Amino acid sequence: MSELTLTVMRLGLLVLLWVFVFAVVGVLRGDLYGTRVKRRTASSGATPAKRPVTPKPSRAERRTRGRGPTRLVVTQGPLSGTTLPLRPAGTLIGRSPECALVLDDDYASGRHARIYQGDDGTWRVEDLRSTNGTFLGATRLTEPKEVAVGSVLRIGQTVLELQR
Repeated sequence: MSELTLTVMRLGLLVLLWVFVFAVVGVLRGDLYGTRVKRRTASSGATPAKRPVTPKPSRAERRTRGRGPTRLVVTQGPLSGTTLPLRPAGTLIGRSPECALVLDDDYASGRHARIYQGDDGTWRVEDLRSTNGTFLGATRLTEPKEVAVGSVLRIGQTVLELQR
């Protein structure tokens, strides 16, 4: 082989080695510091956002609205006292910033559970294949279960209650 070919191969190997090193450092940095979570509070200098237009509820939604829970309240855990209105399309709970209720709990998964209103108007809770599970009372959820006002959910160290 010529000297030029050997030099090019050595430089190529050196570049691949540095790419590997930077990839390993990036993975370690992500494991140590995690994903950056953006706070949902508006800053003092920010302009207020326009309120989204909500569609008029259907007859079925108006009939079932008064019977089921309307809000989710954190009763125990780091976010104790937090109240969140339930949306018929679904309310995601987990550690991910995309969730409606972002839990600061080491035992919660990124997308841990979902509370939604079924086609029949009943409210249901579903575990989204979380590692540590979602508990309805003392029972671990394996499939979507119906919930009502007063139902208690436990996700890690966080306890949630559905209220009217």
